[in-house]
Amino acid sequence: MAASPDVKAPAAAGEQEDEAVELLSESNDKKAEANRLFSSASYENAIAKYDEAASVCPHYLDYELAVLQSNIAACHLKLEQWKDAISTATKAIDGLERVEKAEFSEREEAKQGAPRGDDDDDVEDEIVSSGAQRSAPAPKHESEADKARQKRTEDILRIRAKAMMRRARARSEAGGWANLSGAEEDYKLLAAMPNLSPADKKIVSAQLRALPPRTKAAQEKEMGEMWGKLKDLGNGLLKPFGLSTENFNMVKDEKTGGYSMNFNQN
Repeated sequence: MAASPDVKAPAAAGEQEDEAVELLSESNDKKAEANRLFSSASYENAIAKYDEAASVCPHYLDYELAVLQSNIAACHLKLEQWKDAISTATKAIDGLERVEKAEFSEREEAKQGAPRGDDDDDVEDEIVSSGAQRSAPAPKHESEADKARQKRTEDILRIRAKAMMRRARARSEAGGWANLSGAEEDYKLLAAMPNLSPADKKIVSAQLRALPPRTKAAQEKEMGEMWGKLKDLGNGLLKPFGLSTENFNMVKDEKTGGYSMNFNQN
């Protein structure tokens, strides 16, 4: 009887964690090298090295991957590759949203699973005099876990602001109705973010003033071009019947705001 082939046992949880730590360390080394390339204005090489860092980074580490994608977007901006900058900045923003959703779910599960204490558990460990209680509440000690969560929230907000600033600029530079509208939306969201630097606030304010007329002009231009193409198509279809789009007029009803089409033989 032929010997059965060896079957490799699945890696233990501890081995998987060790492997993930090694991969993240390798990814961070490549990211550090990419940062140096960026600082020396070698943007194409920096993109390649950031891509390498992303390829070895464990796929479930959305925050770390979002940082890399945001950095890649910065490189594309330097190279004036607007479309690529929009794409990579969007990937970063999407990744941060997944991080926030996952952490929100974890917090909700922790709340639901937390045991409800007795009334005696509400007594403060520190005895405070009645006079001190009236003047100020007893200080609440912040746990290390709370500090870590706060730091994580600040980090996510910081990277989100960077990625959104980069996407907004790329959309504004790329032009076109869709991109300019998207840039407006990004800058509106940025205007409500509390962690922008004074320099970024000035950029956001200036763009929110400059973009609306640009967006409207782009909309009118693209609508005119689209209407012209539709007229050409319609003329091609109507020509065999001795007609053209000039035989049809759109008339607005001032009472209802609707439109009707009138046919004019001449």
